[in-house]
Amino acid sequence: MKEQANAAMPALSRRAFVGTAAAAAGAVAATSLAGCSPSDEKKGSKEEEGAADPFADCDTCYACCSPECQHHLLKAYVRDGKVVKVEGGEVNESPACARGFARVEMCNSDQRLTKPLKLVGEKGKGIDQYKEIEWDEAIDLIQEKIQYALDNGGSNTMLYQGGSGNFSSLTGAFSTFIGWLGGGTSTAGNACCAGIDGGLTPVFGKRTQLVRHQIAKSDYIIAWGNNPVNSMTGYFGRFQEMMDNGGTLCTIDPYYSETADKSQEWIQPWPGSDSALSLGMIKVILDEGLQKDDFLKAHTTAPCLIDKATGASFLAKADDETSYQVIDSKTNQIVAHDASGVDPLLTTEGTDFADKYVTEFDLVKAEAAKWDADAVKAETDVDFDDYARIARDYAKAKHGMIIQNMGGYQRTENGSFATAIQCYMALICGHVGHEGDGVYDATGSASLVKSGSAFEANPDAKPNEKKIPTYKFGDYVVDETAGKINFAWITCGNPVAQLPNSNDNWKKGLANIPFVVKVDMFFNSTCMWSDLVLPVTALFETPNVTHSVRSTIIQISEAKVTPPGEAKSDLEITRMVAERFGLDKYFNEDPDVYIKRVIEPAGITLEDLKERKGIDALTELNPDFIAYKDGEFLTKTKKAQFFNKTWVDAGYEGIACHHRPQESILNGGKYPLASVQRKTRNQVHTTFKNLETMLCMDGHKPTITINAEDAAERGIATGDAVTAFNDRGEHYGVAYVTTHLKKGVVVLENGWDDVWATSSSNLTNNAYPTLGSVHCCNSTMIDVKKEA
Repeated sequence: MKEQANAAMPALSRRAFVGTAAAAAGAVAATSLAGCSPSDEKKGSKEEEGAADPFADCDTCYACCSPECQHHLLKAYVRDGKVVKVEGGEVNESPACARGFARVEMCNSDQRLTKPLKLVGEKGKGIDQYKEIEWDEAIDLIQEKIQYALDNGGSNTMLYQGGSGNFSSLTGAFSTFIGWLGGGTSTAGNACCAGIDGGLTPVFGKRTQLVRHQIAKSDYIIAWGNNPVNSMTGYFGRFQEMMDNGGTLCTIDPYYSETADKSQEWIQPWPGSDSALSLGMIKVILDEGLQKDDFLKAHTTAPCLIDKATGASFLAKADDETSYQVIDSKTNQIVAHDASGVDPLLTTEGTDFADKYVTEFDLVKAEAAKWDADAVKAETDVDFDDYARIARDYAKAKHGMIIQNMGGYQRTENGSFATAIQCYMALICGHVGHEGDGVYDATGSASLVKSGSAFEANPDAKPNEKKIPTYKFGDYVVDETAGKINFAWITCGNPVAQLPNSNDNWKKGLANIPFVVKVDMFFNSTCMWSDLVLPVTALFETPNVTHSVRSTIIQISEAKVTPPGEAKSDLEITRMVAERFGLDKYFNEDPDVYIKRVIEPAGITLEDLKERKGIDALTELNPDFIAYKDGEFLTKTKKAQFFNKTWVDAGYEGIACHHRPQESILNGGKYPLASVQRKTRNQVHTTFKNLETMLCMDGHKPTITINAEDAAERGIATGDAVTAFNDRGEHYGVAYVTTHLKKGVVVLENGWDDVWATSSSNLTNNAYPTLGSVHCCNSTMIDVKKEA
């Protein structure tokens, strides 16, 4: 049930967040301005009257704020090669927030790397184990180590690891270079939404379909295990508009988040129990006849037959997975699901075929039937009246949405099935394919209009078919499960701080690779485990283009700011290395050439983009877009699929169901507290986390949030120095004690780095294999102790 949050931890509204961000950015800008102009003293009185613009003499520079999340187009004011102010660009999906404004400090930070750093001491011990070297020496060293890899196992002994640090198109040039060497080894699994990939994609046919432009038109929205106030900050105004119009926002989360605080409904299931909860909701919907039969018949595989003897789909052609069969109610005959004029039955019950077949709908109904009020209460600790009310209201809504973005519920061992069952619920209620409806949103221009590849790829490249799971990276490297890795190149990410069980995973793996190169702006945890660290340029210092799956705006990034020291762009670095191997011709064009390759398939000219800075692919190029419009899905059958052979082939059930995680508070064990990860408003993963502009918002140390009863049992009070721990490692922070967190659950903050504090990834579960290679950080048992 929704309760009023206590006031122990200060909370900012969305407007306050943006306002605070602007104030912080203004403070940085004002600091940067000090002494910049010889006439500053003479301007005083006029400026106080608002007669003079302190930035009138500045040049402007546009760029995309592109690490994960929302990708705002930013406008910088530049004086003498330095950024002195940042604001939102004229073309944007939503207002820019504090993270974008913090680019002032990011560009000007004295923590920026300025020269290549070579390891001369011990890995994992800090920046004092490195010495600065010249670029020629760095490139010599890289050439030597790449050649060693090629001579000792070939290009497949080279690994490239990217990340969400930058979604722009010219940033991943080095992966293309490895392709021209023959093709390397890559990793599998992501820390963001692998559960969406594993659950939503098989059901709907594609993961990324834009729905956020429909938020304000909805009547009922469930924010399932996520916190849009923090993770969709710029878009939260759309949620507010939906509520202002009389709609309901429901948050499902063990913690009273900022989004829960703004919601009319809030329920708290145990971590890892969401699939049981959603099956219980489906049972309510079906028991009360709230399903949309016409939608299920016309737009899903719900009526399709499953052979009881084999447990497989009944197909007219064994080698054609689109040849599903159904029972036609008009003729009482088995016919093709797409036969003309067919009216398929949703169940085989009462037919002549019931002994031999069931429908997919029968299987879903049978799975939901297991989850009556008692079963749901035992597994989730949520009362029937609460979840049944939400199920009814969602089903009865004219327009309903489930927002799964970055949902913690799918970062559990059963995350893929939890995602799929939520999709089932949306399909059963007909809340897909229409205005105001939808499930999941994290997409952008590249899903609306065509895009091209910046770089020419080697058509003869033969990458290693054996990928290294990110969650078992250390074991795979040490055991050479996917072959020997001699060389690694890591850019646009910080896997040591972000990926699970970091002590026995990425730290161990990187320690056992002969040569690791990290490309970054700042020295972070992954740099600590690298042999060579290269300084890279920042926003406003690098020509680039963003035509991606994160913003509907196709955005130019300009370079009008002088990089610190000898920092170079990813493209420049790749070109320097490629030249040593006679491959520089693939990377030595002017950046404009590569930008044109990306945008021209969308019918956009470089001249137009440079003039306008941003072009909205939704409003200008595809204004009538509705995800899965009129129930046409992106599967081979054009229908949403309940039963999935891909799951069966992976060793799982063909119908999504509930599996309790191995690390669960319900299973008991050595550690008594279930931990979940929380995204904060002052960073995107580890990006921005080292900036004072952002740290001043929420503190300079990680917050460890604990229930008041759990805290009392351990003698912990708000403000105490505490340690969260398990057999994997330790994470230090400051306690925040609250009654608005489920007893037995602890909230850890994602995004801290071992260089600046300690990472919560030191504790997290790296169970593998999982369906969809999901990250199991929210299936992690820990304890917390007060520091002496």
